[in-house]
Amino acid sequence: MTDSKAAVCVLGGGSFGTTLANLMACEGQNVTLWLRDQDVADHIRTQHENPRYLPGYKLDARLQVSTDIEATIAAADLVFLAIPSGAFRSVLQEVGPSLAGKQVVSTTKGIEQPGFLMMSQIVEQEAPQAKVAVLSGPNLAKEMAAGELTATVIASEDEALCNAVQDVLGSKNLRVYASQDRYGVELGGALKNVYAIISGMAVALGMGENTKSMLITRALAEMTRFAVHMGANPLTFLGLAGVGDLIVTCMSPQSRNFRVGHALGKGETLEEGVARLGQVAEGVNTLKTLKQKADEEGVYMPLVAGLHAIVFEQQPLGQVIGKLMSAEQKHDVEFSAFMSCTPIKEQ
Repeated sequence: MTDSKAAVCVLGGGSFGTTLANLMACEGQNVTLWLRDQDVADHIRTQHENPRYLPGYKLDARLQVSTDIEATIAAADLVFLAIPSGAFRSVLQEVGPSLAGKQVVSTTKGIEQPGFLMMSQIVEQEAPQAKVAVLSGPNLAKEMAAGELTATVIASEDEALCNAVQDVLGSKNLRVYASQDRYGVELGGALKNVYAIISGMAVALGMGENTKSMLITRALAEMTRFAVHMGANPLTFLGLAGVGDLIVTCMSPQSRNFRVGHALGKGETLEEGVARLGQVAEGVNTLKTLKQKADEEGVYMPLVAGLHAIVFEQQPLGQVIGKLMSAEQKHDVEFSAFMSCTPIKEQ
């Protein structure tokens, strides 16, 4: 990290927002974490711990905390958004004018309907004068909070914005790589949550390593097929924000979406699995949105269709698996997908 004195704020006191803010505080960066809950804010301020989302993880004493969102944004040059997708637009509608001229980085992974909008596109709508980027990668919050080595991707066509994020966030434990494919990076971060649910189910059902490997590999092919159709750069899905994020989310019990899938595989209902989790599992909402969009666009996504049939259409698991395994055996690697670099569609 450089000696940059740029003021930074993180909006959203969940596990990832807290972790992100704390990583920068540990490196001496001037950073403020905003959250709504005054009791949690007071606990962080006095006990240096987020008792709801990161219990047991000591936070740096230099981390500043606030429940005043306008004052927090006003004092910052660089704003990270770590707000759940369900509340994302409402918060942006509240503070959009305050973000004019600011450098804004969305870390939220989700898709809004109607319109099939990425979170950064919502930022552009609600804060049209902001400079926008997205951050995504294989970034499990608790591992990052514990100081485990990892890397992430900052994506924007604005090179200065990418450099600014690398300056404030890069450290000995976190590598920050740049990309110009904002749409592809953000799309990969949203789509992989759906396949983590499938992976969690496979583990709960006792499926073997061959099966899990097949699911992850075919998930990558399916993600890439859809992303290329939508105009993303296929090479993005061979990097950290694609296959990297997919692997960690599909393999780790720390993943919220994996845990929901595991609960489903054990015979729990979707409602029971989500209630047990106690946090947002973005993949559940993304599954509905993605299935609808794939049908509209005519994109072949058998894993998405199969999971949707199990979760929302109450089709028997065995019947869905049988249908998947008896489908037409097509090409392993779709070279046409990786050779195509079409422009991003107008949303």
